[in-house]
Amino acid sequence: MVKTRAPVRIDLAGGWSDAPPFCEQVGGDVVNIAINHYAHAEVSIDENGMLQSSYSCEVPVGSGLGSSGAINVALMAAIKGAEGSEELAYQFERLLGNHGGRQDQWAARNGGIQHLKFIGDQVDSLPLQPGERFNRWIESHLILADTGIRHTSGDLHSSVWARYDEVLPHLMAIRQSGRDMATAVQIDDRYKVCGAMKAYTESVGKLNPALNEPYLLLDEMSEVMAWKGMGAAAGGFVGIISREPEKTKAAIPWDVLDWQIDTEGLVIL
Repeated sequence: MVKTRAPVRIDLAGGWSDAPPFCEQVGGDVVNIAINHYAHAEVSIDENGMLQSSYSCEVPVGSGLGSSGAINVALMAAIKGAEGSEELAYQFERLLGNHGGRQDQWAARNGGIQHLKFIGDQVDSLPLQPGERFNRWIESHLILADTGIRHTSGDLHSSVWARYDEVLPHLMAIRQSGRDMATAVQIDDRYKVCGAMKAYTESVGKLNPALNEPYLLLDEMSEVMAWKGMGAAAGGFVGIISREPEKTKAAIPWDVLDWQIDTEGLVIL
């Protein structure tokens, strides 16, 4: 019997730029953080030589935290081993009709805070190491809250890619937000972290205003410095950077998920 686990992730900026056709024609940049909530998989062979598998995840599918990617990395690793499990997971999802990108699988495989660079079908994973002061700040000031709205990220992606020429300038701005976020995180510039997140959210709203609609009440909260829908947005979890986290938690109508940075990534147990 083989058991595995792989973390889900928070994406800080740059999501959408990791997906084709944009990453194939231009290239993408995403910054994300693996967190201590996990997908689990188990594979065994019974006495008749039949392969049996099962999997589960600690956060819901459709949450915007990359749960499907984490599940598939854990499952592929349980079947084939850790090496290359991220790409196998991505290709499996493509067979199922998912039009998203590769950031979820690479976060689940590698863990930590990553600047992921995408060009064509290649991924460069650049670990960011801003130091413990930044890690403590982001863990305490970035609130993860569940709106309770579930979505299918592949469907959201399809609606955007159908208007590719129209949305291309906004995708360029999204890619730049990922680059700016990577620089800001690495040097622990919290003002610029908030600025990159706000720039990302503004650009996502230009892809489709409905993507940001579930979270607009946050604009009325003076202590909120930046926010973004996780993953493809339009529901699921939202990440909120607040100067007064407890005040924000008391004011929002959503369930809050406590989290910490996962530094291990995929683990074969």
